[in-house]
Amino acid sequence: MKVVTWNINSVRARHDRLLNWLDRNAPDVLCLQELKVPDEEFPLEVEEELDYYVAAFGQKTYNGVAIVSKTPITDVVRGMDDGVDDPQSRLIAGTVRGVRVVCVYVPNGGEMGSDKWTYKLAWYGRLRRWLETHCDPSQPLVLCGDFNVTPDDRDVDRVDEWKDTVLCNAEARAALQSVVDWGLIDTFRLKNDQPGFYSWWDYRQLGFAKNNGMRIDMVYATKPLADRVAEVFIDRDERKGQRPSDHAPAGVIFSPPA
Repeated sequence: MKVVTWNINSVRARHDRLLNWLDRNAPDVLCLQELKVPDEEFPLEVEEELDYYVAAFGQKTYNGVAIVSKTPITDVVRGMDDGVDDPQSRLIAGTVRGVRVVCVYVPNGGEMGSDKWTYKLAWYGRLRRWLETHCDPSQPLVLCGDFNVTPDDRDVDRVDEWKDTVLCNAEARAALQSVVDWGLIDTFRLKNDQPGFYSWWDYRQLGFAKNNGMRIDMVYATKPLADRVAEVFIDRDERKGQRPSDHAPAGVIFSPPA
């Protein structure tokens, strides 16, 4: 089972890239973030021409998440439904082939100390509580998405430059770790413990050309799935060419259950 996460940074702007990437790579599940369109504007070709199923939780101009699957998606949940008045579309969950798939787009946080930073930390707390309430770490589950945090210094090219930002500081990493401690494993690190592998590069100041990047897009899995990790990858080539997203697809291949 091939599961990939990709912050596409607008399905409208990356329409052809999405269709071509799906056609070339044929993932079983693709979790998308930053759709930036309402549900009715998600590309119909994904379903009609490529024969994928789509569950989307879109939003005009900002945010938006979706699960794209070769097989039907059941028990779809949009948003955390936790009593918080939050208009931002940042979480969708569904079940695919017996695996609970949770796709998230974690808030960036803007600047340290800002309202957006407070929202980010609170959102991480809500995510932890949502997992506790609605999911079971003893069951097969993947949590995929743009987490807008680097897990540790191996995931940052220029640590000194970024260490005090919302993407790398200790408080942000602790918020992410609290979610991981619920019962998740970073699948990428099961197969690759080396630094220098990134999934996001800033459009500005030749970030990609200089490899001034970060790994902030992850596929986490509960132990029943993590025990079956066969291969991990970051599709760096998809960051090349004309009008790419600033993120590259990152994924994992799980071997069949014994």
